[in-house]
Amino acid sequence: MIKAVFMDIDNTLLSFTGCVRECMREGFREFGIAEYQESMLPVFEKINNSLWEQIEQGTLSYEELQQIRWNMIFKELGLRFDGHVFEKYFREKLYYSAVPEPGADAALDYLSRRYLLCAASNGPYGQQVNRLKKAGMYDKFRYVFVSSEVGVQKPDPAFFDYCFRKIPGLQPHEAMLIGDSMTSDIAGGVRYGMHTCLYQREERTLPEQPRPEYMIRSLDEIRGIL
Repeated sequence: MIKAVFMDIDNTLLSFTGCVRECMREGFREFGIAEYQESMLPVFEKINNSLWEQIEQGTLSYEELQQIRWNMIFKELGLRFDGHVFEKYFREKLYYSAVPEPGADAALDYLSRRYLLCAASNGPYGQQVNRLKKAGMYDKFRYVFVSSEVGVQKPDPAFFDYCFRKIPGLQPHEAMLIGDSMTSDIAGGVRYGMHTCLYQREERTLPEQPRPEYMIRSLDEIRGIL
């Protein structure tokens, strides 16, 4: 029987993609870099996802990501601007960004009344907590686990070791992890022996293994699973 639900934050509860789009559109205009085009967003996603995969694998630190991310993006886009300056702007915008994913508030209301509800996210602790508070979601959670506080990233088993130590008596098979990432959420949860649910608003090709136990296209579908 499932007793606890762990929820990812970025692109599961809060729209990270929406924040990036807004930041690029407004920031490019403010700094006179270029006119934002929607074709620029996939460039950010490709580079950012690659860097976060390196962080998950332990070959790159978050501090190193901040030093190289936007310089790599600008180079790929053929734009000339100081990536360190834009990284600072980007992180300040992200700190206050709290655009909910469709159905996120209703899903949290439903889950918080029935399960021990936990947030489980990679990223800076202060940023993620502030975003949850700004979105009015923070008080729905009994625990908020963020990698910078835990000291290790999902999908490392040590991340989940930390979480389960904080919740005495809870076993992995009594918990479900819901998130949008096949690497940090689904792979991490499957290897740790948790139930898993992949949230993907748009269909995408998935690796053969590991496979999520459930897949949903809308957070409203959680009610049919839990």
